[in-house]
Amino acid sequence: MTDTFPRQQARTRHFSLGAPRSFQISADGSRIAFLRSKGGSDPVTCLWVLDLPADPQASPAAGSERLVVDPIAIGAGMDEPEEERARRERSREQAGGVVAFATDAGFTMAALAIAGQVYTAELTPDGHGPRPAGARSPAIDPRPDPAGRRVAYVCNGALRITDLAAGTDAELIGPHGDDRPGDVTYGLAEFVAAEEMGRMRGYWWAPDGSALLVARVDNSAVNRWFIADPANPGKPPAEVGYPAAGTPNALVQLMIVNLDGSSVPVRWDAGVFGYLTTASWDSGAPLIVVQSRDQRRMQLLAVDPQTGATSLLRDDADACWLDIVPGVPGRLADGRIAWTADADGARRLLVASERQLSDRTAEPVTPPDLQVRAVLSVDGDTVLVSGSDAESTEVGVWAYGPGGLSRVSGDCTVRPDGTVRRDGTKAALHGHGAAEHRGVHGAIRAGGTTVLASRSMAGHGLTVTVLRDQPAGPAVATTIASLAEQPALGGLRVELVRAGRREIRTALLLPSWHQPGSARLPVLMDPYGGPHGQRVLASADAYLTSQWFADQGFAVIVADGRGTPGRGPQWDRAVAGDLAEPVLEDQVEALAAAGEFNSDLDLSKVAIRGWSFGGYLSALAVLRRPDVFHAAVAGAPVTDWRLYDTHYTERYLGHPDHNPAAYDQSSLFADAPKLSRPLMIIHGLADDNVVVAHTLRLSSALLAAGRPHQVLPLSGVTHMASQEEVAENLLLLQVDFLRRALDSAPATATM
Repeated sequence: MTDTFPRQQARTRHFSLGAPRSFQISADGSRIAFLRSKGGSDPVTCLWVLDLPADPQASPAAGSERLVVDPIAIGAGMDEPEEERARRERSREQAGGVVAFATDAGFTMAALAIAGQVYTAELTPDGHGPRPAGARSPAIDPRPDPAGRRVAYVCNGALRITDLAAGTDAELIGPHGDDRPGDVTYGLAEFVAAEEMGRMRGYWWAPDGSALLVARVDNSAVNRWFIADPANPGKPPAEVGYPAAGTPNALVQLMIVNLDGSSVPVRWDAGVFGYLTTASWDSGAPLIVVQSRDQRRMQLLAVDPQTGATSLLRDDADACWLDIVPGVPGRLADGRIAWTADADGARRLLVASERQLSDRTAEPVTPPDLQVRAVLSVDGDTVLVSGSDAESTEVGVWAYGPGGLSRVSGDCTVRPDGTVRRDGTKAALHGHGAAEHRGVHGAIRAGGTTVLASRSMAGHGLTVTVLRDQPAGPAVATTIASLAEQPALGGLRVELVRAGRREIRTALLLPSWHQPGSARLPVLMDPYGGPHGQRVLASADAYLTSQWFADQGFAVIVADGRGTPGRGPQWDRAVAGDLAEPVLEDQVEALAAAGEFNSDLDLSKVAIRGWSFGGYLSALAVLRRPDVFHAAVAGAPVTDWRLYDTHYTERYLGHPDHNPAAYDQSSLFADAPKLSRPLMIIHGLADDNVVVAHTLRLSSALLAAGRPHQVLPLSGVTHMASQEEVAENLLLLQVDFLRRALDSAPATATM
C-alpha cells in the first residue's frame, strides 16, 4: 500500500473493515454466524457462517466458512432509511451492507435489513440464499420468531409481522388515534436508551413465539431541536427530539402483545422509575430493569406475561448512581439469575435464585480483586464475564460454572482462597513484560463453544479463536480470519506506566525514529478522559492514531484519570458533581509524572487534543491551565452540559434545576475571557449527539471577550466524522495547527 496513514485509517474506517464481528452461536455449538466485509477497504459487510463438526472432539482443523449474504451479489441497495441511519449513528456503525442480523432458536435462518428491505437467509449448509421477505419498506430491526416462521420488524413507527409461509404482512401494533405522526413509536428504542444505555432494541419475542414484549415510546414531550445544513440553504432543517438535561424524557411503556393484536400493559412504578434500561425474554417470565431518573435506584422485575403484573426481584441503591452493566440480567438453565452488585470496592458477579436476590442473601461468586465489566453470555449453567483485576489496562474473560470460576483468557488465575493471582511480571506495566500475555479480550459462548476475540500488545489486529469444551477443558477448534489491513506505521513505541500518586494508567508514546537523549520533544496530550471511555488498554490497536502523531515529532501521552472505567466504582464516582476539576487535575498529574519518567519531554511545549468528552477536556485545559497547556484542538466538544442529554449528564451533575452550581462549574462559558492560548474548535454541522450549538455558543463567548480562536465547521458531518476525505484531512490540519502553535509557545511552564 502507498497510502499515508491518515488516508489508510480513513479508508479502512479505523482498520475495522475486514475484521469479523457480531458473532452468534447455535444452541448446539456447531455453527457460528458472523459479519465481515471481504477486505480491509471494503465497506460492504457480508454475513458468513462457520460450520463445525457435530462432534466437539473432532479434528481441530475441521470446520469451513460459507458466505451466506453478499449485499452486492443480490443487488441490494445501499441507501438506508433515516431511522436506520439514526440507529447506526447511536451505535457508531461506520460500515454498510449487513450491519445486524437475528436468528431463530434453531439457528436455521436469519433475518436482516439492507437499505430498508427485509431479507431472510437459511444458515444450514444446504439452505437457500437470501430472499426478500415480502415486508414493507422502510423496514428496520427485523427479528424472526423462535420457530423461524414469522419475522417482526418496525416500519414507520409500527411493529409489523410478516408470515413467511403464508406470504402475508400486517401491522401488529402501531400509532393510532390522537398520536401525532413521528411522536409515538412501537418496537424502537428511544434516543437516550440507544445513545447512553446500550439498549438498541424495543421488542422481544416470547420463547414460544406466541407474543412479544413491545416498548411504546411517546416523544411528544421531548424538546424539538432543528439541525440545519447551512451549506445547502434550500434544504429544510432536520427535526430531532433531543432530551437535554433538565427537560422531559420520552415516556416509555411496555406491553405484552399477542399475535392477534390484543395486549396487556406491563405495570411498574414508572413515575419513580422512568428509565427502561434492559429487557429480555429468553426463557420463563420476561425480565426488565428500570431505573429512577436520578439513577440512584434500580429495580430488577419479573413480568407476568398473562397479566402484565411485575414482581420485585432486586432493588439496588447508591448515593451517587448505579451503572447499567451489559448482559444482566441473564437466566441460567436452572432458573438462577446472573446479576452484579458493588461490594468491597469492586463490581462482583452474583448467580442466585430469585429469592436470594430479593432477600439479599446472594453471595458474590467473583473475588473482590476482579472488577466485572460485563456478562458476556449465559450458556446452560455457565456464565461468561469480562473483567479486570488490579491491572485495569487488561480485560480478560472468565467463566463461572459448576466447577467455580476459571480463566478463559488473560494472564490471571484464581487461587484456592478465591483471590486473583497474576501470571507474569508487573514490570510489564513499564514496557518490559511479555507482551503476548497482555491483552483485551471479549467472548461469546453457546452449546459448549466459545468464540474468543483478542487484541494484545504483541501486534496489530484482531485474533479470533474458536474453543470447544472437551473432557479436559476447552480446546482450540479453529480460528476465524481477520481481513483487516495492517497499519502503515513505522512501528509502535509505547510504554504503559502508572503515573503519579493516583497511579493514573498512562501510555507514553515516542516517535519510532527517536533516539533517547538526542532531542527534546514537544508533548501532545491525547485523552478522552471521561466516563465510559477507557483509552489506556493493553492493545496495540488502541494507539495507532497516537503513534502517528508521535511520528510527526511529538511525545504523546494518553491518560485515563478519575471517572474513566475499569478501576472500580470508587474511581468512577470521583467525578460526581464535577466533570471539570478532577479530570483536568489528573491530566496535569499524568503529564508531570511522564516528564519525570522521561527527560526527553519538553514540558514548556505542551498541546492537547481530543474529541467529544476529549474535546471538552482539551478546551477546558487551555482555558483553566494555560500555565501547563499551550495549545488545544477541541473536536465536537461539550461546552455547556445543559445542552447535553438527560441520562448521561444528570448521572454526574444531577438535575440542573436542583444543582445549578455543578453545571456552572463544569461549563466553559465563564472561562471564555481567560483564553490566552491557541485554540482550534472542530465540529460537524450534522452532529445530533453533541450539537454544533456547543461550539457556536463558546465561539460567541470568546468573540464577546475579544479572545482569538479558530473554528472549523464540517458540513454534513455527524459526531463520527467518518467521511474519508474529512477523516484524513482532519489529522493533517491538526498537526499543522499544533506545530505552528507550539513553535510560538513561551519557553517556560509551571506544573
